[in-house]
Amino acid sequence: MALKRMDNVGIVVEDLGGAIDFFRELGLEFEGRATIEGEWAGRVTGLGDQHVEIAMMRTPDGHSRLELSRFLRPDVVADHRDAPVNALGYLRAMFTVDDIDETLERLRTRGAQLVGEVVRYKDAYRLCYIRGPEGLLIGLAQELG
Repeated sequence: MALKRMDNVGIVVEDLGGAIDFFRELGLEFEGRATIEGEWAGRVTGLGDQHVEIAMMRTPDGHSRLELSRFLRPDVVADHRDAPVNALGYLRAMFTVDDIDETLERLRTRGAQLVGEVVRYKDAYRLCYIRGPEGLLIGLAQELG
């Protein structure tokens, strides 16, 4: 049996509304918001009695989704938001954009900060990392040519 697709990437946040606004500004489409709780959910995650608010965001091409989660129960146990890109197990999401400069300008109004600098990789891409809401690491890529 072959792998069919990657369904989504999940990110845990404290401010679900702020994260939704940020990723909307980036260009993701808001699919919906829900509360997940109950014995069945705890069996899947191994967290027991859990209560989580989630929001699903979809890329404009419809191929990728981002699941934003805010845990109400149990409490969050670790915080990796300020870890550098070489931290083991660290998550970053990379998004391709039409215009990296225009995207940076828009996201700065939502608190985004450039991590290093915008660089050119051969004649293929302009790339950068930013810290988004709550310090989340996000990559931006603009295809050249």
